[in-house]
Amino acid sequence: MEMEFKINDFEGPLDLLLHLIKESKMDIMNIEIESITKQYVDFLEKQEKMNLEVSSEYLVLASELIEIKSKLLLPNNKLEEEDEVDPREELINRLLEYQAYKDITKVLQEKELLRRDIFTKLPENYNNYAEEVHEIHSDVTLDDLILAFQKYYQRKLDSKPLKTKITVNEISVSSRRSEIKHLLKSKKRLSFFELFPIVTKEYIVATFLAILEMAKNREIKITQEENFDDIICEVVKA
Repeated sequence: MEMEFKINDFEGPLDLLLHLIKESKMDIMNIEIESITKQYVDFLEKQEKMNLEVSSEYLVLASELIEIKSKLLLPNNKLEEEDEVDPREELINRLLEYQAYKDITKVLQEKELLRRDIFTKLPENYNNYAEEVHEIHSDVTLDDLILAFQKYYQRKLDSKPLKTKITVNEISVSSRRSEIKHLLKSKKRLSFFELFPIVTKEYIVATFLAILEMAKNREIKITQEENFDDIICEVVKA
């Protein structure tokens, strides 16, 4: 079944001509001008019979094809007078250039389709997603406090009697904060180790967490003049 094409199926006269060459299975480097000119002109006449408007650019190429055809029909001696230039050469170059343009356009269209499935995000500051780190209001680092706490706890365990009677009492961080506030309100300054009068795991952990929370909230200041010196906790002046 013969395919029906209209002018608006093509992007221009070169697109139509290239289509006719491919349909006729011609070598683009050796175009059979007489045959392809007939096909091209017949196509335009068919459009006119269908009352379809044929733009001037299609008619210009038709006249060029007819001119090339007429030159090729000249006797050989006439061609020799014109330096044996193949009248088809310019047309072939235009077709090759147009074919390259079409190939590149096809590749770009494929890449555009692939690009539609790719979503990008503008760069931003990832610090906004980092966990909030609260600085301890102190000249002493958290590592210093943990090390002092470990040494103190080990000393207390070493000096603990072999037999002890343990009474279970629930110790909360908030209750230890209140107690520490009360102590510092009266004494202003206390040794870090004075805040651990009871040597039980629950009591020591609750006290240590209370001290860290108070330092973070700038309720107390923790200082140490020299390495391995006593660590001092004092009320932050308003």
